[in-house]
Amino acid sequence: MLKLADLDGIVDARRGQGRMYDLPHVVLCCILAVAAGADSYRAIVRFIDARLEWLREHTQLRWRQAPSHTGLRLILLGLDQEAIEQALRRRACEALGEAADAAPPQSLLVALDGKTLRGSLDRFADRAPLQWLSAFAAEPRLVLGQLAWHSGDKDDEIAAARRLIAELGLEGKLFTLDALHAQRELPALNRRSPAQRLYFCGSYFRYGFHEDAYWSALEACAALREHLAAR
Repeated sequence: MLKLADLDGIVDARRGQGRMYDLPHVVLCCILAVAAGADSYRAIVRFIDARLEWLREHTQLRWRQAPSHTGLRLILLGLDQEAIEQALRRRACEALGEAADAAPPQSLLVALDGKTLRGSLDRFADRAPLQWLSAFAAEPRLVLGQLAWHSGDKDDEIAAARRLIAELGLEGKLFTLDALHAQRELPALNRRSPAQRLYFCGSYFRYGFHEDAYWSALEACAALREHLAAR
């Protein structure tokens, strides 16, 4: 479980007179709100308002009221994202160590899974979509760490996986990367034999966007045309 003390080390860049809302509680409330389904600044504020008494009782919160959604946005925009990630990683490593003490070392299974952030593709700025890789420990059901990058090259996900494994000190553990590696083999499904009758296409061939489904359909049609010419 995440503790308030785990967030104390995050540097607060605000001026002293601008710290009506202490940073550890701001971060903790935001994490709890997002975990409960909040997907906007206003939704986070509504969550805090609705559970203010509970937060005071269980997290030593001393706020008189929730911050405004604009004030909350300014606080979050000033955060050091790397410091947040490192704080959460430290807590995850502690929890992983506790789980490892209660189970044989060989039982630890870590799943590495990459996703594309919806809406992150910026064609005007010619920027590739944001890729997101997470390391998830199956037995304690815990996210150990994450990496994000902008790239149009799927091979970068493999490099990111190696980097994340090294940063988290997970060498020697058992990993699942089936989906990551299998995706590279998908185009070969449509070029197995001129006699084949089944062809495949879909957004899962690349990054999950509609454009990727369209691209894969064109590739499937090209393979079919080549096979028809060879018959």
